[in-house]
Amino acid sequence: METRAHHVLIGFFTLLVVGAALLFALWLGKVDSDTQFDAYDIVFQEAVSGLSKGSTVEFNGIKIGDVTSLRLDPQNPQRVIARVRVDSTAPMRSDTEARLVPSGITGLSIIRLSSGNDANSSALTHDEDEVAVIIATPSPLSKLLAEGEDVVVNVNEMLIQARALFSADNVASISRTLQSLEHTTGAIAAEREDIALALRQVARASEQANLALSEAAKLVGTTNRLIEGQGTQTLHSAQRSMAAFERAMLTVDTLITDNRSGLDSSVRSLEEVGPALAEFRDLLASLRLITRQLEERPTEYLLGLEPVKEFTP
Repeated sequence: METRAHHVLIGFFTLLVVGAALLFALWLGKVDSDTQFDAYDIVFQEAVSGLSKGSTVEFNGIKIGDVTSLRLDPQNPQRVIARVRVDSTAPMRSDTEARLVPSGITGLSIIRLSSGNDANSSALTHDEDEVAVIIATPSPLSKLLAEGEDVVVNVNEMLIQARALFSADNVASISRTLQSLEHTTGAIAAEREDIALALRQVARASEQANLALSEAAKLVGTTNRLIEGQGTQTLHSAQRSMAAFERAMLTVDTLITDNRSGLDSSVRSLEEVGPALAEFRDLLASLRLITRQLEERPTEYLLGLEPVKEFTP
């Protein structure tokens, strides 16, 4: 009797659990049937690996629907259209963004929706016989996979260039360059005393050059003062002497003209006066030459410098 009673209790408990499960399933079905859904087409321009019918659709991490179908775009086979149904109360707007993201480490993917940054966005509406379309944003993982081939190619090129850079010939050239640099450094270190002495000599030569320039500046100043002072006075004296000689010559010419009759009778006297007149003319020419040189090159004439001759090629 006790054995039969135990079997009855176990059977009753089993029926109770099955009935509760059926009631819970019916309740879930009723809740699901009471929820209103809206359909949307999400267009992916990338591979949708891990996404399948029934995959979850989230909005900011909250499940609001699932994927009902997947198909290729007949106009462009590179695009995938995922038909989803989401809760009608979800805030679907014109700036809503969609992205394919992996779900953990299982290899499955879900569709994640998020709000945009457009403050003037409006509710995403559509006609009764049409389905609203959302263009998905490429996921970072897909970008990385798409650009992975280019990255690998670039890395291979860098490795090839690095291998060419560190070839045996280049390594030998670098070794020779380092040895030459080491020898040069050693030679400089061995001659550091001579180099220091040369630097000191250069410094002394610079000091002497500065002193010479200072003395030259003083000499130029003295020469300028000499030219401006004594040179000007000498020039004025020469000009006055020239004027006096010219007046004397005019007087002599006047006397000769006035006494020409007497001079004709004294030819011998004129022969004696002729050389004196010639000497006066030579003296006058010399004074004119001196005056012209003083006017043109007073510095060279007073200091006894030779004029610089122009070179004509």
